[in-house]
Parts: sequence; C-alpha cells; structure tokens
Amino acid sequence: MTRGDSLSRRLLAWLLLPLLVLGSLMLLQAWFEARRTADRAFDRLLEAASLAIAEQVQWQDDRLWLDLPPAALEMLATDAEERVFYSLVDRRGRMITGNAELPGDDREAVSDDDTLLYRDIAWQGLSLRQGVRRTRLEEWQLREPFEVRVAHSREGRDALAAELWRANLAMILAMAALAIVALLLAIRTALAPLTRLRRAIRSRDPRTLAPLELRLPRELAELRDTVNELLARMRRVRANQERFIGDASHQLRTPLAGLSARAELALRQDDPARWREALVAMQATSSRTARLAMQLLSLTRLANPEYRPELTPLSLNALAREAVREHWSACHRAGVDLGVETVAADVEIPGIDWQLAEALGNLIDNARRYGARHVTIRVGDRPPSLAVEDDGPGIPPARRLLMLRPFHRDRDDLEGSGLGLAIVDGIARTHGARLVMSAGPGGAGLRVTLVFSGDTP
Repeated sequence: MTRGDSLSRRLLAWLLLPLLVLGSLMLLQAWFEARRTADRAFDRLLEAASLAIAEQVQWQDDRLWLDLPPAALEMLATDAEERVFYSLVDRRGRMITGNAELPGDDREAVSDDDTLLYRDIAWQGLSLRQGVRRTRLEEWQLREPFEVRVAHSREGRDALAAELWRANLAMILAMAALAIVALLLAIRTALAPLTRLRRAIRSRDPRTLAPLELRLPRELAELRDTVNELLARMRRVRANQERFIGDASHQLRTPLAGLSARAELALRQDDPARWREALVAMQATSSRTARLAMQLLSLTRLANPEYRPELTPLSLNALAREAVREHWSACHRAGVDLGVETVAADVEIPGIDWQLAEALGNLIDNARRYGARHVTIRVGDRPPSLAVEDDGPGIPPARRLLMLRPFHRDRDDLEGSGLGLAIVDGIARTHGARLVMSAGPGGAGLRVTLVFSGDTP
C-alpha cells in the first residue's frame, strides 16, 4: 500500500518553518548583541587607557610632555594579543609622542572639556577601534588643549563576541530542542482523536452500515457526522437495492414458474394441438420475460453512479423519425396509429442515442399496451423537448409520481413490468432533462415530455 503525504509531517513542517525563521532571527540578534556587548566592554578599557595617558600629560620646557606608564597600554592587551597604538597631539595637530601617527577625528565634540570620541577605522591595512580624547591640562596657570589618540586591533573584541555568541547559541539550541519536543508531543496529542477515528473505521465489519459512535473534537466530529451521513445514504441505497432485487426476483419468478408449469402440462399431453398451444403461450411468456430482463439491466445501469457515458450532439427530429420507423410495424399489427410531428429547424442536444431511443420505445410500448389507438411523437425547440402523447386511459394526476417507482403499475389486470416510466425517468436524469407528465390532447390520454436544458447533468 502506497503511503501519501503525512498530516503530522505537514503540520510539523508548517510549524517548524516559523520556528526556524524565529530561531534564525534570534541567532542574528544574539550575534549583534554579542558584538555590541564586546564593543562596550573594550570601549570602557579604551576609555580607561586614554584617561590614564591624559593624566600623565604635563607642561615642561614650554611644550607638552608625557611619561607613559606601562599599565596604560597593558590594560588593552588581552590573550588575543591585540596590537595597541597611541599618540599625543597638541592643539595644532602636531604629534608630540606615540608609537604610531594615528589619524584625527573631524567630528565636533559635544563639549570642550574631556570629550572621548569612538570610531572604527581602517589604518595601514588594519581594522582598528579608535578612541580620541580631547582634553586640557589641569594646571591653574595653563590650560593647554591636546588630544590623546588610542587605538587597538579587534582580535580581543571578536574573541569576546564569539564567546558570548556561543553561550547564547547553546541556550537557543537548548530552547529549540525543547520546543521541537513539545511540538512533537502537541501534534501527537492533537492527532490522537484522528488516529482513534481511523482505527474505529478500520476495525468495523465491512458489512455493517451502522453510524459511528465516537467522542471527538468539534473539527473531527464534523467529519464523523459526514461519514455517518454517507453511511445513512448507503443504508438507503442498500435498502432500495434489496427491495429492487426482491421485486425483480418476484417479477422473474412468476413467468419462469409459468413456463415450467406450461412445459410440465404439455409433457403430459399427447395431442400435438395442445403442444402447439403450450408452445405459443411459452413463447409469449419468454418474450415478456426477456423484455423484463432487458429492462432490469437498463434500470440497473442507469442507477449506477459510476456510469458516466459520453454525450454527443444528437438531432431530436432524427431520433423521433427513427423511433417511428422502428416501432411502426408493431403498432400497425396492434391497430395503433403511430405518427410524428417535428419542427422545421433541426434541434440538437448533447445526449446518448440508444438511451433516448429506448426512452421513446418504452413510452410507445406503454401507450400501445395500455389501450391507446393514436400515438404521436412531438419535437419541440423552445426549449428542446421530446414528447409522446396518446389517447389511452391516461394516469390520474395523484398517481403520476408513483408511476416513476420501479414495479409500480397503475392497473394490475394489464400486462407489464412497471419499469417503463422508471427507465424513462433515469434516462431523463442522465441527460439533465426534466420529465413532465400531463394529460393528452383534449384532456384525455397521457403526454410524457422530456424537456432538455442543453446542459450536461
């Protein structure tokens, strides 16, 4: 048995997709947050180093002088072995001392006293984080402005950012694992009623059509109710089939029993005339039985929901004329006047020729058997229609719908199977037509009309 797409897998995929997107955004945010945290930490070191250098600047011999303590730069050196640079610049922009001539910062300071500006620079092929402190000497006699420029490479910052991100990554992965486990449990719990429904259907006896009695959530309860409605329709179909089979068995059993009785009676006779009489009766009975069997096959085929014949364009005028040619001899022998009235313009509908021919044949045969002397086939064009009208005894209006039921006959003393109108009704439904029964010409007899819409059913 081939397995299609799994509902649980589809739910898991659609629920995991937003989780993956959210997890990716969380990882991205964790990375940027780790970078910001590392920058803030090292910027504080950069601030402390520049402040330590600025506190050692003095005025000596009419110029700025710096006695740099080793600790001022060592605080920026970590295990990542960053490269540290500094320079002391006077108010004219001249470098007083330092281990590198670092570029200045053109941005305006917020205030003139002890301002520190941070920025990322690319200098001589290196990516550096620079801090520029603009301050003055603290002596009361002289407040000479100067700049302390300090920069270091980003190895330590990157290492700290990576370490912080790895810690966040471990936490995010742990949360994702817990979320996936919770999601799997939630999906399994949510689909448990569906599993119970599947098992209940699979464990049922194929012969039973009893409704499902199972407590389910609202969404699955609607599915259960739909299945129960289907089972109810199947029960009605089976009941109709059983009734049809019983009626068909009864209808076939009577002529077959008559044939057996006639044959047994003929075997007891020695007179050839009696044999001939029995053979004639048996031939008539067998003809009626064969016709009944053909009608049963037609009705069974029309009642099959899987039967979907292809409809082709048909001319109603041609169908009516062909029906007259086919049944004229039988009607003439019975003393019935069979005629046809067509329209000037050809009327075409999508249909099945043999079914419509059988419908006309059943209507003509019914009219002939039930005592009509005049039968006319009429073709209409607005809307397209086929009608068979006769001057027979007709059917009372209150009993016309009952005549569409299989094996229902208006008169028990007349021969017939009670299937003719039921077959015509099934053919009308196959063609999307409406079957209308009304009184014949002058209010006598019966007119049966198939009114076509031109659309397939």
